[in-house]
Amino acid sequence: MHHELPLLINIAAALVAAFIGGLLARRVGLPTIVGYLLAGVAIGPFTPGFVGDTETISQLAELGVIFLMFGVGLHFSFHDLWRVRDAAIPGAIMQTLISTALGFGLTQLWGWSIPAGLVLGLAISIASTVVLLRGLMDNGLFNTTHGQVAVGWLVFEDLATVVILVLMPAFFATEGGNVWVTVGSAVLSAAVFVGLMLFAGSRLAPWLLTQIARTRSRELFILTVVTIALGTAVGSAELFGVSLALGAFLAGMVLSESSVSHQVGAEILPFRETFAVLFFVSVGMLVNLNYLIANAGQVLALTALIVLGKFVLTVALGVLFPRPARTALVVAAGLSQIGEFSFIVGQAGVSLDILTQEQYSLILAGALLSIMVNPLMFRAISPVEAFLQRFPSLWRLLDRHGPPPRPPAEKLADHVVVVGYGRVGEHIVTVLGHLGVPRLIVELDAGRLAEFEQQGIPTLFGDAANSEVLTHAGLERARALVVTVPNEAAAEIIVASAHEMAPQLPIIARAATRPGVERLAILGAQDVIHPELEGGLEVLRHTLLALGYPLLEVQQYADAVRRDQYDLAVSTHEEHRLLDQLLHTVRGMELAWVSLNSASSLVGKTLAEADIRALTGASVIAILRNQQVIANPKSATVLHADDIVGLIGEAAQIGEVRWLLSAVPVQEPQLE
Repeated sequence: MHHELPLLINIAAALVAAFIGGLLARRVGLPTIVGYLLAGVAIGPFTPGFVGDTETISQLAELGVIFLMFGVGLHFSFHDLWRVRDAAIPGAIMQTLISTALGFGLTQLWGWSIPAGLVLGLAISIASTVVLLRGLMDNGLFNTTHGQVAVGWLVFEDLATVVILVLMPAFFATEGGNVWVTVGSAVLSAAVFVGLMLFAGSRLAPWLLTQIARTRSRELFILTVVTIALGTAVGSAELFGVSLALGAFLAGMVLSESSVSHQVGAEILPFRETFAVLFFVSVGMLVNLNYLIANAGQVLALTALIVLGKFVLTVALGVLFPRPARTALVVAAGLSQIGEFSFIVGQAGVSLDILTQEQYSLILAGALLSIMVNPLMFRAISPVEAFLQRFPSLWRLLDRHGPPPRPPAEKLADHVVVVGYGRVGEHIVTVLGHLGVPRLIVELDAGRLAEFEQQGIPTLFGDAANSEVLTHAGLERARALVVTVPNEAAAEIIVASAHEMAPQLPIIARAATRPGVERLAILGAQDVIHPELEGGLEVLRHTLLALGYPLLEVQQYADAVRRDQYDLAVSTHEEHRLLDQLLHTVRGMELAWVSLNSASSLVGKTLAEADIRALTGASVIAILRNQQVIANPKSATVLHADDIVGLIGEAAQIGEVRWLLSAVPVQEPQLE
């Protein structure tokens, strides 16, 4: 029986096209969002071949808007904004107003209506969160002072976007009524909704999620998160007449301070990414290539305004703020593009009959081209900085606050790079800190920034498996790379990339499966650890020791298993030989390390004078002194306080040596 499944067909077609487009974009070094937009163009009504149902995919794209804004609210931080308020708040306000005015002025040259010009101006004044964060991470700038200003600037722009989306229907859909009454009514409705969310929602939603978390049901927790996001967004639109975007943003915001916010972010991520892809595809489907080709001059002019105009404007605004010149350059590079929020504003303009589809296509084309060249803007930071320094008076005006601090990785040498700060990574970083070994963390969870800053640990934020962040980790100067991420596919990408960048660098990686051990070794990891196997070997070691087998022989067998690439099946000649040795060796022999008490009577004596073998029957085979091993020490070797002596012998003999090395000489009473 044949079934008509238009919804599933459109979802499948959109996702397949997005997959191909995103993969090709990454292959040529562009953000995946470019591939998604081009995928939408490919299956849109203005290109030959398969044509997706624009209406169906647009409705699915609404979910993308909701989850995008929910994610923005979830990561919204007044604290981050307040730390950089001196530059971010006034800078974002002035940049938004001037960019809007420039965009409006350009449209007036083209003969657009005043409302259409204002909407385009607002659309090009707002940068893409996705593209900015990705650019900062790829260039190792996210957790620098420059990156923090850029993020604070972005946070304020996100907040401004929410206000714009609230006011647009009131200003442009009045149908001849009093605009101020309409605006006042819209603002009042929004204010009531915001008040309810901040006072009631901020208490109810986190409490509900905490109770659900205690049920230990992951699927129920995910269902609750999705219900809060969608329910709040739809409820805000139906009951208060505000946008879906505002409702979703506030839903995320009230959960951002809860104790389970990190878990909420992790669980909502697959929904956000999937439906955001459909959103970008739906945007691309609206691009009319024929219109863009016929109006190539307008496309190039608008793109130049977005890329070069916003860059120059932001650098010029940097003169007004107490920040180094490089901060202005980084912010300017990050904001010289438009993306998802511009699409949302543009869609609102289309739905209000302010913009035509052709005019909206112009905004989309500007977004597409500006996103494509944005990586080049980050690469231009250093050349532009060098160019400006040729003009001392101009440079002094821009850079009134001294040279900027170097990124943390540029200061490091002979350090250990630890990718992933889970339980394993945290333990490694702690131990390296105690040993005084310089270390650098590469971590995807930006929410831990304050924790790393407090501990004074240099950090690069970004996905090491999906960005260029490793190029900023100083691998060519590092002593080792430790990859602790649990995702094996990600670990393989990281190991392969690192080995290509620094072929001589020792790489220690964590494998999730036994086949993964071999793959990671082939890709360049010198040492691969399989936690499940290590646990099994440790259980085996304790079992054999409990059965009376000597420690040295048991350890040799465990090492043989490791050398055979974690093959637990006893199959190699080496394993058979060691097992046979275990069966026939003299039981009861032990290998032990014993510390020499600083007050012991043996301190200062040679091994010949101490005569440990004659007194106890155990033999000295090594001495560990000042982290250096003296193997097979000679009889003339003098024992020092706090030496760690390596011994072999039976259990009882080892016990006698422990007493001998710790014994304190008895003071003879002096006669008066």
